[in-house]
Amino acid sequence: MAVPQNRKSKSRKNMRRSHDHVSTPNVIYCECGEPTLPHRACPSCGAYKGRQVLGGEDNA
Repeated sequence: MAVPQNRKSKSRKNMRRSHDHVSTPNVIYCECGEPTLPHRACPSCGAYKGRQVLGGEDNA
């Protein structure tokens, strides 16, 4: 089994992990004003691209 010969410094370890972060989700605002993810129907009103695609508040 491979074992590192020398210990990696905190700086080198953190530089390697600098790309491992989780990006923040892109948030858009629906016509009703609620935040939602792009390319998805609004969970509160059920609208997508200006038209009603889900039942909305009546189904909830």
